[in-house]
This record gives sequence, C-alpha cells and structure tokens, in this order.
Amino acid sequence: MSDYCVIGSGISGATIANLLNKKFQVNLYDKGRGPGGRASFKRVKGQIGFDHGTQYFSPKTIEFKKFANRLIKIKILKKWSGNHIFLNSKKKENKKHIKIIGKKGNNDICKFLLKKVKCFYQSEVKKIYYKNKLWFLLFTDGKIRTYKGVILTCPFPQLKKLSEKFINNTFIKRKLKMDANITVMIAIKKNKKSPSSFLFDDPVLGWAGNENTKKRFKSKYDLWTLQSTFKWANKNIDKNKKNLKKNSKILIDKFFKLTKIKKTKVIYSINHGWKYSSNSKPLKIRSYWDPQKKIGVCADWFIGPRLESGWLSANDLFKKIN
Repeated sequence: MSDYCVIGSGISGATIANLLNKKFQVNLYDKGRGPGGRASFKRVKGQIGFDHGTQYFSPKTIEFKKFANRLIKIKILKKWSGNHIFLNSKKKENKKHIKIIGKKGNNDICKFLLKKVKCFYQSEVKKIYYKNKLWFLLFTDGKIRTYKGVILTCPFPQLKKLSEKFINNTFIKRKLKMDANITVMIAIKKNKKSPSSFLFDDPVLGWAGNENTKKRFKSKYDLWTLQSTFKWANKNIDKNKKNLKKNSKILIDKFFKLTKIKKTKVIYSINHGWKYSSNSKPLKIRSYWDPQKKIGVCADWFIGPRLESGWLSANDLFKKIN
C-alpha cells in the first residue's frame, strides 16, 4: 500500500506529487492520456502540435520565477518572444512581460515533475470513501485502490461531487462556478507576415496563438490555436460535442474576419472544450489539508486562473502536510 495518491496530473497534481514523492510512496491518477491537465499539448504528427490549453506563462512571484529559471537552465522551458497584436483594444503589450513556454509543449513542466512518480493515465475515479483511517478509491473500470492519504487537484465542481462529505471547511459549500473555454486548432496555408498572437475585444473570440512562432517544429502549414471568450463558452460548452462543426466554424470565421488574414482553405481543425477552465475569483485559502483524515486539496482555482496559481497552491499544501 502506497502512502499517498494524487488525483490529477495538471500543474497542481504534478507539483504536489513531485514534492511528496521525495519522502513518501506516491501514485498519481489521471483520466487523460498523459500529463498536463489544462497545460496539455495536442500532438498531431511527430513534434507538431498545439498548446490547446495554457498558451504561455509569465512568472509573477519570486518563488515561481526561480523555479521557472531553473527549468530554463536545464532546457525544459524556454522564453517565447514575438509580435503580439492587440486588436481594437486599449491594452498595450508590456515589453517587460516575459513569456515562457515548454521546449516541446506546455505539458513539459508536468512531465518533468512526474519523471520519478508512478503514474496511471486513463484512470478515472468514480468515488472515494474513508474507513478505518484508510482511503478507498473506486475507479470507473471497477477496480478499488487503498491509500493512507489522498490529494485531490480536480476542478471545483468535480471535487465537490467526490469529497464534499469528507471536507470540514466552508470553502466546499460555496457555489463556485468555473468558466468554460472552447478551443479550436487549425492548420491553414502559410502566411509569412503572421504574428505570434492576437488578443481580441470580441464577445466570441478571445485569443489566437500561432504555434509555428514557438519554434518547436517545422510545418508546411500555419498552425493556429483559437480560444473563445469565457462568456461565449459558458453558453455553448454543454452542447459543444453535438455542435462541434458549428462552433468551430464560428470561431474560424471570426478569426479570418478580425485578423484580416486572407481566408484560405482550412487543412484540418480540431475542437476541444474545457468545461472547467478557470476561476477568476480567488478564495481566502490557498489549499486545504486535514491532518487527521489525511485528505488534501490544491488547485489553481484557490488562487486564480493562471498556471502559476496551481504551483503556488501545491507548494502551500506541501508546507501544511509537513
């Protein structure tokens, strides 16, 4: 029997699993095919692919800056510079705004942290329960695993469903609504003048990022990641699987119209919906830990919508466990 299980392989899960694994036996479970959570990289051929969740991150705290710089030195991460265009907006790009990405994909940071952790992917937890000072996890395939401690890093609505009756804190009673996001990844004919990204003032399309400018691979096409606004996605996420073609077309048409890039044939497109993308309203605590039951929670939504928030929450939880 291992000491801890961690549910979720995003930045929070990868960070807390990495820290705990230095002192304890740890297993990590994720329903996805690989690590990264909302920092996942959608690979389409070889090294070619899309950052279809987190586009980049800019460290704000001293602690996370040191961590990111260490990963840059060992060539896990790298800086991303480019021509970012703000369309119809009063906002201007801060030239001191350092943008960092994974060398091969934005899930590189999670892959690095989980190198020595025993991970089980495509493993979805259906139910957890507590008995005789042990945690029992029931998976969708019918298997049951037992642990001394459990760490949950899932989005708030999923956390509440799994563990509300085991958590003794007012935060779990809140009606916290996480924003959705609909992402469409497209390949189009090359345009030599394409910038690194566009930020829009539009009710439907929020962001477009040019994957080619990240210089991870060579492609005969321009690869763009289009991300909707939260407001539009919140209205459309529940029927996104049913309306894949329709929603994709809306975002693609908006992209050509707003950027004024010559409309050309879309070689291929991929639609991915994030029902629980982020929470823009921070809570009063950074993480949760019950030393008696040995149940902990860390996630970006405690602190804010940024990748760094998940890392900070996991480090805060580790301090409480220690």
